[in-house]
Amino acid sequence: MPQRSTLLRAALILFGITFCLLYPLAIFWPSGWTWHEGPPTSSHYFMMIVGIYATLGVFLLLAARDPAANRSLIWFTVWSSLVHAAIMAVQALGHPAHAGHLLGDVPGLLLVAIVLGGLLLADRPAAATA
Repeated sequence: MPQRSTLLRAALILFGITFCLLYPLAIFWPSGWTWHEGPPTSSHYFMMIVGIYATLGVFLLLAARDPAANRSLIWFTVWSSLVHAAIMAVQALGHPAHAGHLLGDVPGLLLVAIVLGGLLLADRPAAATA
């Protein structure tokens, strides 16, 4: 089990850093990470999302210190990522101009959910699996 805990910590650090870097991702690959034309700062909505994800990223980094004590935050990240990815996929399928999201943030969020959810389930305390 210690190896799974180590993997969970590593995933929290990786995804935490990635969430904190949403703004630079949008600059370098706008078709995969933004939903508007122009620079990232031209959309109040996008800047709000950047703020929310950067905050979540910081908390994921903090959760890496003790994942067992932060399971509810990690589960929130899993489920909110699934919901966000599903909504964005439907919207991208309905608007061909946003098809880049099917190669960018949609699979990225699904990856977050699958990796963190799988590692959480694998890292359950022995008493919870009995």
